[in-house]
Amino acid sequence: MTQMRFANQTVIVTGAGEGIGYEVARQFCAEGASVLLNDILPDRAQAAADAIAAETRARCVAAAGDVADVDTVRALVKQAVATFGELNICVCNAGLTSWGDFFSYAPADFERVLAVNLRGSYFLAQAAARQFRDQASSGRIVLMSSVTGHRAVPYLSAYGMTKAALEMLAKNLVLELSPHGITINCVAPGAVITPRNLNDDPDYEARWGSLIPVGQAIQTSDIANAVLFLASTESARITGQAIVVDGGWTSTSPIPNMDYGKNYEN
Repeated sequence: MTQMRFANQTVIVTGAGEGIGYEVARQFCAEGASVLLNDILPDRAQAAADAIAAETRARCVAAAGDVADVDTVRALVKQAVATFGELNICVCNAGLTSWGDFFSYAPADFERVLAVNLRGSYFLAQAAARQFRDQASSGRIVLMSSVTGHRAVPYLSAYGMTKAALEMLAKNLVLELSPHGITINCVAPGAVITPRNLNDDPDYEARWGSLIPVGQAIQTSDIANAVLFLASTESARITGQAIVVDGGWTSTSPIPNMDYGKNYEN
């Protein structure tokens, strides 16, 4: 029988039209939560929310918008509260992978990856934390980091920098959020089989699976399992931490040929 760890709880998941975010939203709904599902593309957000609602019979509402815009992320919190009555959990999953050779990396690409990965996560976490404080209730914030915040990967200098920064953000906010009963943690995925990664590299699953100690690339469900744990009562005394879900890759860190990322058009 499916657990209902999140019955009567409201969750925001950003970047959830596909991939990791979709599976996170789906698992929350399967365990009884009501979910506000964000994606930058309106049609994709709606299709994802409809599919999850049909499968789980839970409330899953689409909310399109670009998380790089501060007004948008603040509106997500307001919409969640207006729709479901309160907010309990916020998963700042939306992120942009930005490839490029350091010597030719463009300022516009740099600004965009910082805007999505850092500004979006920072101000969504702020808006959620303000709501938790105003409700006088505990809350859970989960940020989506990456193994590229722990290990160097070619042509991902800007991206990796943003992911390392998110982990430092979680550590720092322990000081300000803990007195309000709010925990904040990160999940750092390794090589996950997602539509975006397969689009970057059609051989992604086999290429990375051969280099990961457990012998397989990571599934989106593996990441969702970690997110739901950090959002649950089982993790009430865990905060400021990063759970790396990579099949052991950061213990060895071999890297396949990634020259396709050198001149990648963002």
